[in-house]
Amino acid sequence: MVRFFCAPHPLYTKLLILGSCLTFFLLLYTVSLSSSSSFSLSLFRSASKIRPSTSCTPSAYSSGKWTYSPRTTNKSRIEDPKGDALDFAGFEGCASSREFLWHLASDNEAQWDRFPGVSSWKWDVSETDGCENSESYGIRELEKEENKRLFVTDLVQNGGWLVLGDSITEGHFFSISCSMYPHVVATPDYVKNPYFDRAWPQNLYLNPDSPLVNQINFPEGFNISETPLVTFRRIDLLLSLEELEGLHEQKHSQSADFTLFSDEAIWTMSPSTYVSDIFLSPLPKANYANLIVSTAGHWTTTMFSGYSNETDNEGVQHHGNGIDGLVNFFGEAMEYWADYVQDAINHDQEGVVLASGGRARRQAMVRAYLPGHEDCHDYRQPWKEIEPMKWGWYNWGSIWKFNQVFDTLLSNPKYLDIHYLAIDRPARLRPDAHATGDCLHIMAGAGVLEGWTEYIWHYVTHFMRERRVLGA
Repeated sequence: MVRFFCAPHPLYTKLLILGSCLTFFLLLYTVSLSSSSSFSLSLFRSASKIRPSTSCTPSAYSSGKWTYSPRTTNKSRIEDPKGDALDFAGFEGCASSREFLWHLASDNEAQWDRFPGVSSWKWDVSETDGCENSESYGIRELEKEENKRLFVTDLVQNGGWLVLGDSITEGHFFSISCSMYPHVVATPDYVKNPYFDRAWPQNLYLNPDSPLVNQINFPEGFNISETPLVTFRRIDLLLSLEELEGLHEQKHSQSADFTLFSDEAIWTMSPSTYVSDIFLSPLPKANYANLIVSTAGHWTTTMFSGYSNETDNEGVQHHGNGIDGLVNFFGEAMEYWADYVQDAINHDQEGVVLASGGRARRQAMVRAYLPGHEDCHDYRQPWKEIEPMKWGWYNWGSIWKFNQVFDTLLSNPKYLDIHYLAIDRPARLRPDAHATGDCLHIMAGAGVLEGWTEYIWHYVTHFMRERRVLGA
């Protein structure tokens, strides 16, 4: 045994020796910290929300710029709306068959003049603080086959993604199916079964014919045909209508004939279903590590008609609280949601199963929502700066307020495992990148949706991979 002993010395040397001893013990403590178990270190980082300084934060990522970078020079216009659109986007194909050409924005010949320009831009963070040499920090371009394989492997070995939201998020799911092709297969097959229901779950599974099957180390209990890597569910409001009605009655005084909702179509579900029964489902049914959500698009005063300021057919003026009142209720509802999700993660004793044999704590992320671009089809290239709206269609002019709710709410340290990703600026600069039929939905292949996937993968790899290991 080695003993560390500071013997008595004459008075004039005591202070010197004491300082030397303290320095020695400080160095010893530092070394012991650096060699301690990864569980202890990750516990500290997760508990204190300290993030690696060498990673690209959401705000740093969002401060990049669009640079012109054609993915192919062999073609200058569309002749085949499917094959050419895929080539321009840098996709080998797309696993999902849901509204294939619509998602690629090649379903309207009158707008084919957008190609290949609309697919010839990349989000550049090479000059952004914290994001330099981005490959080493994990923002890896999924157009590269080696990165695509790493991404698919990561979803198998470290847990999948449950992606929830409205039709904007459904577009993101379609894009993910393209970024992972041909290493995944998608369900349902909308070609064989075109009777589409928005409530259907859409899944991506590891393709049994992929060469990765013989290279991946699978978690115990993983089943290629049963365990999805990515799942999308249409959840417009994050809470059920009944939950929202009950919460509103609890928080606000209302007349006996008050009605919160109009009869506008909506698809939503309680977190008691999608968190408890889907996100936390054990293998082989699922093995989700990350819950990724986005909401705000359907939080309008037409959907929430109790907040509208309008005159009815009899000329009676009804004074709701308008959009600002709705934003306030949104904050109350999202606090309810965040409390539920964090509590569910806190009480999850199983966690996600890792290929290494361990288990890890699950995480949740909220992606900032997007407004649309007025007169979007008049544009043929990105903006350099976000331009102000003229009319503020729908709730677009207030989307920043809904995002601010999440930014403020999730800064509370009690939401240890729920993270806000303010990565909306790249899309805000792309009025040219919309689907053919409207100015809200974003096309696949323009780099916007693909950037979300690449950044979220970076975030879960570099900011949350050191999350607490269960059972350590």
